[in-house]
Amino acid sequence: MRPARHAAKLKPFLVMDVLEAAQKLEAAGEHVIHLEIGEPDCDTPECIKEAAVRAIREGKTHYTHSLGLLELREAICEDYATRYGVTVSPDQVIVASGTSPAMLLAFGVLLEPGDGVVISDPAYACYANFIEFVHGRTVRVRVTEDDGFQYRPEMIREKLDERVKAVVINSPANPTGTLLSDKRMQALAELEPAIVSDEIYHGLVYEGRERSILEFTDRAFVLNGFSKLYAMTGWRLGYLIAPRAFVRDIQKVSQNLFICAGSVAQWAGLAALKEAGAEVAAMRRTYDQRRRYLLSRLPGLGLSVKVAPTGAFYVLANASAYTDDSLAFAYELLEKTRVAVTPGVDFGPGAEGFIRFSYANSIENIAEGLDRLERYLAVRGRREA
Repeated sequence: MRPARHAAKLKPFLVMDVLEAAQKLEAAGEHVIHLEIGEPDCDTPECIKEAAVRAIREGKTHYTHSLGLLELREAICEDYATRYGVTVSPDQVIVASGTSPAMLLAFGVLLEPGDGVVISDPAYACYANFIEFVHGRTVRVRVTEDDGFQYRPEMIREKLDERVKAVVINSPANPTGTLLSDKRMQALAELEPAIVSDEIYHGLVYEGRERSILEFTDRAFVLNGFSKLYAMTGWRLGYLIAPRAFVRDIQKVSQNLFICAGSVAQWAGLAALKEAGAEVAAMRRTYDQRRRYLLSRLPGLGLSVKVAPTGAFYVLANASAYTDDSLAFAYELLEKTRVAVTPGVDFGPGAEGFIRFSYANSIENIAEGLDRLERYLAVRGRREA
């Protein structure tokens, strides 16, 4: 017996490998500074936890509608109307047990075997794996720090053929923390393929303003959720906004694979949208303080950042002064300094030689981590040109 080829060929999610290596060190009594994982260190706001407890006490623990609670879907539509001035109907919203299942649903209904999906290079590590798991084909388009890690629409056009069905955008982006310009979003919206817009980091923007793809086109699939903005990673709650023509097929797939998202998490999500604004604003201010501190320290360590991130909670730093093997470098830093960082190669060939820092950790821990790195790198030295 052997695993199916499409499962066996999936690449590991390297940040999780680094995290698990760090946890092994912690289990042995070591103090590790976690700057690798993109998980908020903040606690879930009280109003959200209280709503979950209330739902349990009131017996709201049964299956919901397969698309999700109507009240939650209506609140999602209201949120998009308020933030972006767009009209979305509740019957276009599919609530899922996290944004990752929502992504599986989107690619699952979009792609026939061999169909292509354009993603940036670098990009969130799991996009390619989702695409290939449903027998699609990943088409990478290089974005560079000299160009602000921005898609160039003309480069995408060169990759298009009749089998390319979608273009994935992520703004603010993981791993770069950058936002797509309005001009480039408009140009992408005018392309023939559908746009799959990962908007999970919306609300975590410190300079400028994030834009939803729905402001530019209705030929789009929107991925979003509650994990990042509301510090609800473990609650596993996300959603997909889809064109009406796809909703019934998405619903059928969701019914078979998942039945519905967890009812308690959905009631908690409703409270997040309705009641958690003040707590979210406080978290955003805290992240911005950490972002500014990290950016002020990295150049002194020989880790350059040409493009300052303005959203999410990541900095992609150029480590080419030290290495051209980011995975080996990440494990070296973990071994020598007990600081965990994410190797750039996790996000595609275009990020080799970079390492990603997450500032979803306290400023005290960030400072201690950078102090450790500074001491070690000063002794280690840079590689020869």
